[in-house]
Amino acid sequence: MNPPPSPTSHAPAAWRKARGAPSLAEAYSTVHVPMNKGRWQKLMAFSGPGLMVAVGYMDPGNWATDLAGGAQFGYALLSVVLISNLTAVLLQHLAVKLGVVAERDLAQACRDHFGRTTSFVLWVLCEIAITACDLAEVLGSAIALNLLFGIPLVWGVIITAADVLLILVLQNKGWRAIETIVAGLVFLIGGCFAYEIIASRPDMPDMLRGFIPTPEIVVSPGMLYIAIGILGATVMPHNLYLHSAIVQTRDYPRDDSGKRMAIRYATADSSIALLFAFFINAAILILAAATFHQSGHQDVAGIEDAYKLLSPVLGASLASTVFAVALLASGQNSTLTGTLAGQVVMEGFMNFQLRPWMRRLITRLIAIVPAVIVAAIFGASGVNKLLILSQVILSLQLSFAVVPLVCFTSSKPKMGRFVNGPWLTATAWFVTIAIILLNGFLLFQIFR
Repeated sequence: MNPPPSPTSHAPAAWRKARGAPSLAEAYSTVHVPMNKGRWQKLMAFSGPGLMVAVGYMDPGNWATDLAGGAQFGYALLSVVLISNLTAVLLQHLAVKLGVVAERDLAQACRDHFGRTTSFVLWVLCEIAITACDLAEVLGSAIALNLLFGIPLVWGVIITAADVLLILVLQNKGWRAIETIVAGLVFLIGGCFAYEIIASRPDMPDMLRGFIPTPEIVVSPGMLYIAIGILGATVMPHNLYLHSAIVQTRDYPRDDSGKRMAIRYATADSSIALLFAFFINAAILILAAATFHQSGHQDVAGIEDAYKLLSPVLGASLASTVFAVALLASGQNSTLTGTLAGQVVMEGFMNFQLRPWMRRLITRLIAIVPAVIVAAIFGASGVNKLLILSQVILSLQLSFAVVPLVCFTSSKPKMGRFVNGPWLTATAWFVTIAIILLNGFLLFQIFR
């Protein structure tokens, strides 16, 4: 196989001055794409990054908002889950376009476009967001270990630091090994919730009506608060950086026809994976609605409360255990993708590389210290509050990732013939403004 072209060699003129190593240099253009095969073989070659991105849309941080929404308001907020997922499909498509066309990830693109000071500020904000995301993974895994094995929360938090060794092993096995592990855990989560849905026996007519937006969501302050929380917890900023990088792991021709093909199949991959993430998020809300809302347990707000009530209310002995297994798989899966996102962000913004194990260890220590302190002093209630706080921080950072992404992909000098069309540009800016306003309102309500 011929060596891959240097990154930016076929990029639009506005990006050709960019220099430095490509995104995730050790994996750049390492996954073969059979150009002489059919559509199915090509789709299989591009499959993998979508599931890695979808992990961020079903991490432990999403569980609290989905559980609260279903327990308090039944199926009414399923429409919000659907809208959040459609928003994610759009934004991840833009991330694919940026990575394929510009041959730069979002962090590199920001460094190329903005001045040093602005890039540094964006890097700091993004690192805070990744740390908050890592905090949610730590707490989710610790809660799952506590529920399954009775391990105290403090020790559960400490045990999660050992997954640095797992990252090292997987990275030595190649890129496809990482994607395979992530896919396996995603399907395990899906299987767990398929069982939960069957056991909970939801009211199908009411459930289907829940996918239709109603004015009540906007009129009711309590419902609006949870709805914005679902939106804020669903679209993760680090996924935009990650996706624009890992799409470049595919070995396709870096000319216009090759890029057009890559955008088509990579978008199909991410859209299918995000539909699976939609099933997971909707299943959590449906489970809470069918189990807690219908039985009068509308005050369920924490993961531990849901775990304790599932088996007694449903009359299914495995319901609580399966729920905790899915939570543990979700936390560990998010760890893998969070590691890679941190690497992309640090290398992209600051243009220097740090060994993955060192990068992961630093991030984990930053997340573990507050988690250990809160778990030791305040116990489960404090951990749940810290979990919610991590989602607030992610909401605050989201705008700083979405605005540059839409700007870059809507710029003719930067994207050439692949620039967003008028309708896509208008839709992207509408979504961006909505995200900024909704997250601003959420933060105002929380701090008030």
